[in-house]
Amino acid sequence: MDGMAYVILSEGLQNQAFMDKFCIGFDSAHMPPGMEGEENYKDYVLGKYDSVAKTPEWASDITGAPADAVRSLARKYATLRPAALLQGYGPQRNANGEQTVRSGTMLACLTGNVGIPGGNACGYGLVPLPKIPKIPAFQNAYGGKIPVFLWTDAILRGADMTERDGVTGVPKLDTPIKLIFNLAGNMLINQHSDINRTTRILKDTSMCEFIVCSDLFMTPSAKFADILLPGTSMFENENICVPWREGNYILYCNKAVEPLYESRFEYDWLSDVARELGVYDKFTFGGKDLHALLEDSYNKTRIELTGREDMPDFETFARDGIYRYRKKPQYIAFADNISDFENHPFPTPSGKIEIFSPRLLSKGNPSEIPAIPKYTPAFEGPGDPRFAKYPLQLVGWHTKRRTHSIHDNNPGLERLEPHKVWINEADASSRGIRDDDEVFVFNDRGKIKIRARVTDRVVKGVLAISQGAWYTPGADGTDLRGCVNTISTSRPTPLAKGNPQHSNLVDIVLALPEQNINLQLSIQYSKLW
Repeated sequence: MDGMAYVILSEGLQNQAFMDKFCIGFDSAHMPPGMEGEENYKDYVLGKYDSVAKTPEWASDITGAPADAVRSLARKYATLRPAALLQGYGPQRNANGEQTVRSGTMLACLTGNVGIPGGNACGYGLVPLPKIPKIPAFQNAYGGKIPVFLWTDAILRGADMTERDGVTGVPKLDTPIKLIFNLAGNMLINQHSDINRTTRILKDTSMCEFIVCSDLFMTPSAKFADILLPGTSMFENENICVPWREGNYILYCNKAVEPLYESRFEYDWLSDVARELGVYDKFTFGGKDLHALLEDSYNKTRIELTGREDMPDFETFARDGIYRYRKKPQYIAFADNISDFENHPFPTPSGKIEIFSPRLLSKGNPSEIPAIPKYTPAFEGPGDPRFAKYPLQLVGWHTKRRTHSIHDNNPGLERLEPHKVWINEADASSRGIRDDDEVFVFNDRGKIKIRARVTDRVVKGVLAISQGAWYTPGADGTDLRGCVNTISTSRPTPLAKGNPQHSNLVDIVLALPEQNINLQLSIQYSKLW
């Protein structure tokens, strides 16, 4: 992206009028007050500060993308208007992912593609849904919040976590996490990074003292519950379903059978807990069961949309099973800010798009959190000292055969797409690995045993393992199912404190019967169950 910006600037393809009016920190003439001597984006790209121009050739040396392709893409993006740069969620899930997102937004600003039809300010490109039925959420009595990725840290060192750890709402946490309710989720173990570290934390009952799980299956996470409750499936209760992210409809899930055996829908037993705590009426909105809650939330939405939507009554909706909204909302992000800037400034301290951010400068970590969007080398990337020991980059991608860890216990889907590690032909050949061979993938966090898929669909130097396989440790701690989180890092990204799912340095060897790999792991293995 910096290489694209160099082409756009050096060839005069930028929308200078947009930058001058709406942005701050792009060049030396438009810096925030008091920051005139700090680094601006234009001079960074042109190499004024470090004598390194961020040319396509410079970018190619780092990324492997051909310089001519970078140059061609930059020209097309700058001259074909409108243009929408949609990153999705993949690029941000790297150790320096925040800079990728910021740099994408920078390109949108540089070309004036913000706030116009057909443009995009980068990111995922979400379109707001129509108003949908919702059960109101209660205000949490405790104002503190943590980044979701750091929940294990909040168990381990919660009382020491401050805003430097992404804590908001309070200056610091009052206490570590001591109790966990984990409902319908495999996040405790399987879907969180560095499983061996997480295992050590959860097994120490002096840390988190009480864990309640409710689920359909004996997942790897469920095995860590102090109280394990059988939940209901979608066939055993009713609900209103909405599409994930985009979609102009709602669905009604009718109950097909009564809950089997001792299984209960979570709302039912949580209502019993609320009764014992003396908050039953508040929790259930006056004693409403699930059906009444669904009907009430639907009717409130129906009333609020009167005149815009002709929604049927609840009984008709439940019978038909679907309602398609007739008027899909039209939405252009930041359109008001661009069309009427004087009355609609951007929601930033300066009221402008802050290419240079004094708030980020104040964090005092310019090598990882620079004040301007710029390339920063990733930890557990090619520049990491660990690269000499673990020379392969492991990414954890999303496969079509699972939704996260859902359906990994479905053997039919294993026939559709066997769970394997993807490896480039050159890397496989140099290690004597052939297609479908059993291999070990490892680093100092753990080791997994998995079969290889030799392919040209990943580049040399990269391994790819789809996330979501159910963690299944052997006697020595080796995961026998190939769960990528056995070897993924729990170090958060610098700014958002998010999951760097694709930044993991590893190595791979052929799993010969007589071969024994001794790893110096960060924890002592022990048989879990």
